[in-house]
Amino acid sequence: MTAATHSTLFPRVPESPDAVLEGLDPEQREVATALHGPVCVLAGAGTGKTRAITHRIAYGVRAGILQPSSVLAVTFTNRAAGEMRGRLRQLGAQGVQARTFHSAALRQLQYFWPKAIGGSMPRLVDRKIQLVADAAASLGTRLDRNELRDVTAEIEWSKVTQTVPADYPYAAAKAGREAPRDPAEIAHLYAAYEDLKRARAVIDFEDVLLLTVAVLQDRHDIAEQVRAQYQHFVVDEYQDVSPLQQRLLDLWLGDRENLCVVGDASQTIYSFTGATPDHLLDFRVRHPGATVVKLVRDYRSTPQVVRLANGLLAQAKGRAAGHRLELVSQRPPGPEPVYTEYTDEPAEAEGAARRIRELIDAGVPAAEIAVLFRTNSQSETYEQALADAGVPYQLRGAERFFDRPEVRKAGVALRGAARFGGNDSLLDDAVDLPSQVRAVLSGEGWTTEPPAGSGAVRERWESLAALVGLAHDLAAARPTATLADFVAELDERASAQHAPTVQGVTLASLHAAKGLEWDVVFLVGVAEGMMPITYARTDEQIEEERRLLYVGVTRARERLHVSWALSRSPGGRPNRRPSRFLDGLRPGTTPTVGHTGSGTGGGVERGFTAGAVAAPRRTQRTPARCRVCGRTLTDAGEMKLMRCADCPSDMDEGLYERLREWRAVQAERSGQPDFCVFTDRTLMAIAEACPETSAELARIPGVLSRKLRSYGADVLAICAGQEPGEADADD
Repeated sequence: MTAATHSTLFPRVPESPDAVLEGLDPEQREVATALHGPVCVLAGAGTGKTRAITHRIAYGVRAGILQPSSVLAVTFTNRAAGEMRGRLRQLGAQGVQARTFHSAALRQLQYFWPKAIGGSMPRLVDRKIQLVADAAASLGTRLDRNELRDVTAEIEWSKVTQTVPADYPYAAAKAGREAPRDPAEIAHLYAAYEDLKRARAVIDFEDVLLLTVAVLQDRHDIAEQVRAQYQHFVVDEYQDVSPLQQRLLDLWLGDRENLCVVGDASQTIYSFTGATPDHLLDFRVRHPGATVVKLVRDYRSTPQVVRLANGLLAQAKGRAAGHRLELVSQRPPGPEPVYTEYTDEPAEAEGAARRIRELIDAGVPAAEIAVLFRTNSQSETYEQALADAGVPYQLRGAERFFDRPEVRKAGVALRGAARFGGNDSLLDDAVDLPSQVRAVLSGEGWTTEPPAGSGAVRERWESLAALVGLAHDLAAARPTATLADFVAELDERASAQHAPTVQGVTLASLHAAKGLEWDVVFLVGVAEGMMPITYARTDEQIEEERRLLYVGVTRARERLHVSWALSRSPGGRPNRRPSRFLDGLRPGTTPTVGHTGSGTGGGVERGFTAGAVAAPRRTQRTPARCRVCGRTLTDAGEMKLMRCADCPSDMDEGLYERLREWRAVQAERSGQPDFCVFTDRTLMAIAEACPETSAELARIPGVLSRKLRSYGADVLAICAGQEPGEADADD
């Protein structure tokens, strides 16, 4: 269910640094070996981005290039950070810090608080919604449950975009946000909330980032201490970075550029929280010397699933669409996606449950099936349908695995057995780790066969069965593992919230499914009004809904079922239609939106520094933009000039004529037409850019590595106002 494929959970540690690189494809290997300077990894869904960046860190550590304690890897969820730590441990790279932005900032804030501010650090509140309710009450404002949630979200957005209460109305209008109440009223609620926090001496999660930023900005000695500790940074899911998180990252970095970012603009689905892909898309602007690596080999999904995913984005608009990656499946062919129309939502849920029951009866593990929907309110209908069909399920985003009472009790029992197992008769006949775990958990309710039906009893059994399965995985990888080792593994996973697989169909919203994958995915409720959601009105909001569906499609490894209902309830008016996003993709339909052209392929685009002389390896580039007006260029001639045909030119006419005269001589000498040396457009681009180094010349479209070797010295001499040497076109 994680981004890892069906590999062993506990693989053997590679024997050498070079062994860390084994099994990586060419682009992943480029990521793993690019250990200096800024690196931007554009990674499509299923292309192994986590594998690439963990192997990058591990290779650097194992080769002695990176010190483990000097590396900070940052991601967005505790689960992802825990998975990254686990993978690094398996690769022999212990000691690397892998944390969320909030966790890393909180750790620094706690450490430096006495020195920077003095006294005790305020208490951190886990959930701010009660504080918001109290703030509203202090103003005499009554908020229902939904309004309370929405106002809380607006306060969170304001803080991550560094908007103070007084500026909220203007900032919300500028961002096109639909405020749940009058913006001026929300500004007052926001201010009251901040006053209440100060009065109670508490801070929230956004304050952790804001206060850390403030400390690093105001105390240069502390900032330098942090920078001395961390020399290398890796940021996962970079398309989800908020302005506040980017500010913190900038302060961590200082004037250094040892930064590797990984992201995919086509998976930007959290803009409502303040996330923006602009930092990813502008990375080469901020870091001109950056190396850009594109991962497009999709190891997760079949060609049929990938074709649908690519088709969704081919109809997209906007800036992110201009940078989309064209995925190329690396898996054998599978079944075509199945599209099903139902009369109403209960019929749709029953149909999905019936197919899931058939799949499980045919041998598909329940844990390899997911039902994904747009909103959490859709869950109840599917819970009931699955229960009626006798199918076990788990809700993604519900109670955390290690917080479940049965899991906590099992942990206590296992810890006791590990400590005093020699006196426990239950373990007399247990000869290995799995049998020891089974023996201990049998006293907690685990049995060899699952209980009949569903409900709480079945859920408890599934939790214990997941622990038994984890014991088998650990024993397979480490035959000498003891019960104490297993308990230590559980403790590590609990701290990272890295839960083992539970044998039940997953029910999740599309947002909660990000970063996960299953063999079979049911995308349900894919109808207008739900996908895109009714309140998505602007072009930007519509495109985010499209990206959300793209994320859902790319969760499927082998089989994908897409369905919608014509009405909400039985007997209702059948006035719904399938999502516009499926037009032109499902059989019998035509697209309603013009295509933007093909996406970019995989490859490496190396950055350059002033004075560089080595000719870079030429690969595909990201979509070009006019250097005058900024418009995306699609015409080949315009792309060579790096400007629109009708935008003003700053070409040196005299230089252009000297280049044309030189080209005529070279063409005559080689017996080729003029354009075989350089086209007119390429000469115009050279005359406009007037390059001074080989690296600058190599950046110009049309100057391939062969031509750079043959003609580079002459062209640079002409640009410098000198006479060209006797370059031989046949060299």
